[in-house]
Order: sequence, then structure tokens, then C-alpha cells
Amino acid sequence: MNNMNQMMKQVKKMQEQMLKAQEQLETKSVEGTAGGGVVTVTVNGHKKLLNIVIKPEAVDPDDVEMLQDLVMTAVNDALTKADELANQDMGKFTGGMKIPGLF
Repeated sequence: MNNMNQMMKQVKKMQEQMLKAQEQLETKSVEGTAGGGVVTVTVNGHKKLLNIVIKPEAVDPDDVEMLQDLVMTAVNDALTKADELANQDMGKFTGGMKIPGLF
């Protein structure tokens, strides 16, 4: 019975640590870029878009599609990095297993 109580304490501690790590992801940010840095997008660890920077040389009124592609590429790059950040931070609790709904 003592082993069960000890195990439950360890599970509770791990749950608290995981919750704290998930909360900290909101304060961490990553950047995605495209076009050699003419478009930069910043997202946090919860995949919330925080900032978009578009340098003037990226804006060509005759080629709006290029700018759209650059923004999309930068956003996807940032979201991929946010996934990697979450997997890195939360992976230490799951041993690298992806648990649906956890992150």
C-alpha cells in the first residue's frame, strides 16, 4: 500500500510539472522567416501569432502573390518551430511519446 501512495505522489508531481511546462510555453516564442528574412513571423509555444514583420523590399504591388507566399511560408516555419519547442519541453515528461490532447 505504501508503494501505491508513493507512486500516486510521483504521478501528481509529474502532472504539476507538466502543467507548469505547458503554461511556460505561452511565454516562449519562436520565429519563422521566408525570403531570406524579408518576412519574419513570431509565434508563442501555444501557436498564437504574436508579430509579423514585412520589410519594404518584399512589397511589390505587381506581385502580391509572392508576398502572400512569403507570409504563408514564414507562418508555417514558425508553427513548425513551435511544435518542435512543445515537443522538446513536454517530451521530457512523456519519454518522446505523443499523447493526443496533451500538446
